Formats: sequence, structure tokens, C-alpha cells
Amino acid sequence: MADFEFLRPLLKKEGENILLLVLDGLGDLEGEEGKTPLEAANTPCLDKLAAQSDLGLLEPVGVGITPGSGPAHLALFGYNPKKYFAGRGVLAALGVGFPLREKDIAVRINFCTLDKQGNIVDRRAGRLPTEECERLVAKLSQIQVDGVELFLRPVREYRAVLILRGENLSKDVLDTDPQVTGVPPLPVRAASKEGEKTASIIREFLQKAEKILSGEPRANGILLRGFDQYYPFPSFSEVYQLKAAAIAVYPMYRGVARLVGMDVLGNPQNWEEEFSLLKRHHKEYDFFFLHIKDTDKYGEDGNFSQKVHVIEQIDAYLSEVLPLFSVIAITGDHSTPVKLKSHSWHPVPLLLKSPYTRPFKNLRFCEKDCQKGSLGKLPSEELLPLLLAHSLRLKKFGA
Repeated sequence: MADFEFLRPLLKKEGENILLLVLDGLGDLEGEEGKTPLEAANTPCLDKLAAQSDLGLLEPVGVGITPGSGPAHLALFGYNPKKYFAGRGVLAALGVGFPLREKDIAVRINFCTLDKQGNIVDRRAGRLPTEECERLVAKLSQIQVDGVELFLRPVREYRAVLILRGENLSKDVLDTDPQVTGVPPLPVRAASKEGEKTASIIREFLQKAEKILSGEPRANGILLRGFDQYYPFPSFSEVYQLKAAAIAVYPMYRGVARLVGMDVLGNPQNWEEEFSLLKRHHKEYDFFFLHIKDTDKYGEDGNFSQKVHVIEQIDAYLSEVLPLFSVIAITGDHSTPVKLKSHSWHPVPLLLKSPYTRPFKNLRFCEKDCQKGSLGKLPSEELLPLLLAHSLRLKKFGA
């Protein structure tokens, strides 16, 4: 783990600029023809870069632990995710720019499709378009519950966020998303006595929402995930003495960047616009976090060929931005194997390029070759100090 107090006296304010490119859900397992998507992809730029880089693997949270996107990204930023935890609700609210107050409760909404028996047919309501999400949120915003302020905001596609503001609220409410189809949503349950009031509010909200959504052809149900209570985190810029910016399409990843105090740039709608923003602003910041979602999306869809295609598309763009940065890390937040259609516990490939690496020139950027790389296997939390070292932003420790 990055020890903030230990690092503080070692930090320099000047040094090389850093790019952290996160291909969400990048890691995978062998599929077609015995290759992972990274191995199957035609990636001339990454292959050339790998020959100049240190390679290794990152362990997102712990051996055998399957991480959510929030803790996996916090670990990449050097925050111990077991200590500094933020649920999906808080990240979603911050991601859409909602002005959370300390002690607000936030929970992520998934619109879903239920059959006549009340069982879940589609947990994502056919990946509902964002315009439909906005329409549905507007309908649900009429709901009122005594003793609490409710705020609803659309996020993206089938996702929205519900914020509760009031006295004696608690995050101790269990998810209603069973994470599988063919069964009904889980009942609202408190995880402790402190959560009973909040659970009661949520039950009333869902009862009213069910009536409003009953006539919808696809989004006729709601699943709730990631109840959490907002509290401020240590600032990334203060912890690392880096002026930091984030570029991401999906609000949740903008949220995790805002949680640690990064500037979030623009409102890109695709990764082409993300790279355009990066080129436009690259001289203005010491550190950039750029997030690509589609690798994870196609892993969760079980679509091997599309995951390969996205990797190849990103590779074609890299040659335009790589010369802009002295220190470059390319990795994933976690693995999303096509075979599993979900996040997994498998370590994630890591590439680190700087003028100070010790590369093995015959390796590609892929799971098998990263196992052979000079970096070995590192906890994700140790990546940031390594990037600081390669950017010459750390003083010598001791005499």
C-alpha cells in the first residue's frame, strides 16, 4: 500500500509527466484458438512499446478477491481499498456532478426488465438508451417520502442514482440486485439496526416506483446496488503533489476521480473524444487518468471478438498520444474474462514505460508475457509510488 505519511517527505513537486491508461476489465482467459483477447489482437503499437517497457501483473485487492470497479480504481490511485471504500452509489452521484453533502446516502439504480411473475429477465433492461433513462428518472422524481429528501439523477444507459438526505440515515442496507436472472429482486433488508429507518424509506420508494413503472415495456423494475454514505477522501494532489486530471466517458469513473479530488475534463461520449481531450490538455497537468470502458463491456457481454476489436482500435490511437508523456502505465482495474461474463480475481497485465525501465525485448503486452516481466506481481496500491519513482518525483530515503 502507498503509505501517505511515509511518502510525504520524499515527494518532489517537479518531475516528468505521467499517463495512467486504464482499459477496464482488460485481463482475460484463453478463449478462441487458445489465446486471450490481448494475445489475439493485432497490436503493433503495444508490441513496440512492450519492447521498451517493464511488464508485470497487478493484484487489484487481494489474492482470490474479485474487486468491484470502485475499490479496483482506488487501489490504482494508491488508496488502500479496505480502508478507503466508496460504494457505487456515492461514485455514481459524484460522477454526474451531484453536490453530495457529508452523511448523504447514495445508491445506484439499475433499470431492469421483469416478467409477469416478477422475475428478472434482463438486469440492464436491454442496455436502455440514456434518453430513456432520463425520461424514467423524470417520472420517478415525483416520488416523495416523509422525513427525507430524495434526489434522483440519470447516470448513463440503464443506470441512475438515488440520493437520500436527512437525519439518522445509514448505509447499512443490503443490495436488491441478486446479480442473476430468473429470480425476483431481493427484498429490502437492513444490515443492522441503524439501517432500519433507511430500509423502510427505500421500501416505500420502491413501492411507489413499481406503480409508476408498471406500464413500461422494458424498464418495469428497479435493482439497487452499492448503498453508501459520503465522506471526503484525502486529496490526490496533496497526497502525491501532482496536479491530476481524469478523462472518462462513464460517470462512475468520473466519480471515483472526483472522490480523490482530480479535475474531470470535458464530457466525452466515446474514447475517440477522450483521446482528443488528452491531446488538447496534456501540457496542463502532471498526471492523467484516462479510462476506457468498452473492454469491460464486451467482457461482460461474453463477446470475445468485440473485446479484441476494441483493443486493436485503442492500439491504433496510441501512437498519437504516447510521445506526449515520459511515464506511461497501461493496465486494467480488474480482469473481466469473456468466459465468466463478469469481474474476476485474476491478476491484470501491466505495462510501464519510462526512460528508466529494464525491458525484456522479446515480450508482448499480454497475460502470459506479463507473467515473465521484470515487475513480477505487485499489489495495485504500489503502482503510484512506482510511477512517482519513474517520473523522478521521489527523493532518496535516508542518508
